[in-house]
Amino acid sequence: MDTPLFLADRHALPQVLALKQKIERLSEKGYAFGHQDTTSYGVGWRHDQDKYTSDVFKVVGDFPLVYGFDIGQIEHQKDKNLDNVPFNDMRALIQKAHADGGIITISWHADNPVSKGDSWEVTPAVQHILKGGSHFRIYKEWLKRVANFLLSLKDKNGLLIPVAFRPFHEMNGAWFWWGNPHCSSAAYKALWGQTLLMLADEFGVHNLLYVYAPNLVFTEAEYLMNYPGDHGVDMLGLDLYQHGTAKAFKKILKTNVEVLKVIAENLNKPYALTEIGLDKLNEAQWWSEILDHTVVGTGIAWVLLWRNDSEKHFFVPYPDQLSARDFKIFSQMPHILFLSDKKV
Repeated sequence: MDTPLFLADRHALPQVLALKQKIERLSEKGYAFGHQDTTSYGVGWRHDQDKYTSDVFKVVGDFPLVYGFDIGQIEHQKDKNLDNVPFNDMRALIQKAHADGGIITISWHADNPVSKGDSWEVTPAVQHILKGGSHFRIYKEWLKRVANFLLSLKDKNGLLIPVAFRPFHEMNGAWFWWGNPHCSSAAYKALWGQTLLMLADEFGVHNLLYVYAPNLVFTEAEYLMNYPGDHGVDMLGLDLYQHGTAKAFKKILKTNVEVLKVIAENLNKPYALTEIGLDKLNEAQWWSEILDHTVVGTGIAWVLLWRNDSEKHFFVPYPDQLSARDFKIFSQMPHILFLSDKKV
């Protein structure tokens, strides 16, 4: 894939273009493994300054190549995000992951600016935070706080760390206040464009790749219903979880990846499964027989598994978990890229 010379942020830093090119090279080798909050906490432990680990590392002896983080609550200048990760710790973990050769992706589960509820409180808000709306000033303040955090992500040489930024994801679902039942496609596109322009032009944030990521779809039209346009998107994503049988999930996953692949190739953009997983992993061979069997060779750049909160809510095995043995086999497949495979 030839990287287009333009990026969504026309003043994006050179390291952002380098990140995009690195992402494109992933799909030439296979696909990268990613995990949300992988070094922040896991089943039965939380990060502390003297202990750097991950449930992934505990099982396979390697770290993910893609590290997911979420900055929900940064809009309120809180010390911790919505999952109780201190932002100071998050910054340090991002810096280490980047220094080690990992790829950083960040989502933002922002609270509802109108109702003051969380992301899942669905009082219509999007039209009110667009320019001229009743809550535009509040949203602008929130975005300034987002910008301040993103601009604090610097490497040991003082260079800004490039980030694959995935705001307002799963917009075709009903569960977030920015979802389609609660705002029109036109309003969503306007919010995306406004957010990008404010971050870049008003607040000077130039270290982002912008990732557009709906929830499951069945047609190209569904996927593109809220698409902000080629000028505003650098990378395409898709979020998809297994809720039913393995057989049904494989069929849905195959269809979704095929749709994603066709669109991404037409638009000449890299693409990934930006969230995926089976909560509690009650399938012993989920990794090799369900996930890899379905996505291998499809050209995706990565799969990002969701977070390991506790024994009641996890998406990557911990030692001795039912799927741990299969996860080890999966991790050793040459086309699946972990941190030790960072030189792609």
